[in-house]
Amino acid sequence: MKKVNCLILDDEPMAARLLADYALSMPKLNLIYAGTSVKEALNYLHEENIQLIILDIQMPEINGIDLMKVLGTRYDYIISSAYSEYAIASYQFQVVDYLLKPITLDRFYQAIFKYINWKLLQPLKADKDYLQIRADRKDYRIAFDEIVLLEGMKDYIQVILPSQKLLVLETMKEIQQRLPEQLFIRIHRSFILPKNSIRSIEGNQVRHDNGNCYPIGESFKGDLLCWFNS
Repeated sequence: MKKVNCLILDDEPMAARLLADYALSMPKLNLIYAGTSVKEALNYLHEENIQLIILDIQMPEINGIDLMKVLGTRYDYIISSAYSEYAIASYQFQVVDYLLKPITLDRFYQAIFKYINWKLLQPLKADKDYLQIRADRKDYRIAFDEIVLLEGMKDYIQVILPSQKLLVLETMKEIQQRLPEQLFIRIHRSFILPKNSIRSIEGNQVRHDNGNCYPIGESFKGDLLCWFNS
């Protein structure tokens, strides 16, 4: 199993530093961010491929439960809290463990090993025939063959379906890693297309079977042509 990219968010600076020290001592974890700022944490979630969030519940900017509602099920969570009463509410999300403060190193290790063992038992994403996303405060399972295309829009992605458009808070890099390479190809920094939708390459554009043309980014042209001509 590769290293797990993790992020720690706690409203107490000392608690965040302690958990960061714990995380840095574990060879299976790659700590991307540890701190108290929800805004900074969200920036890292947009830019990096985070798998695990170690999250406090009571924070001044946003309650941890509400934050998980916004972020949805594309992340796994370990809760760190001084209060046990939030445990039941938190388990509606992908919460692997609930750590009560003060958190010892042994207890932290136990939670991480539990998470790693749980991940090893999960089916590979490539075995799925759908993309799971969160949009409009709802969780969706979108069959791969329903997707017309995906368009990047700054901090969001528009997942375009035959009769619906869903706006997802995720980066192109993140969502591309959750799409099977055999079915989808990125042709531009702002566009990912199903391979079976590409009808022709016309200069620096791809013609989609919906009749529209989409630009080819220079850095993606080589892989596109290699696949198309294979």
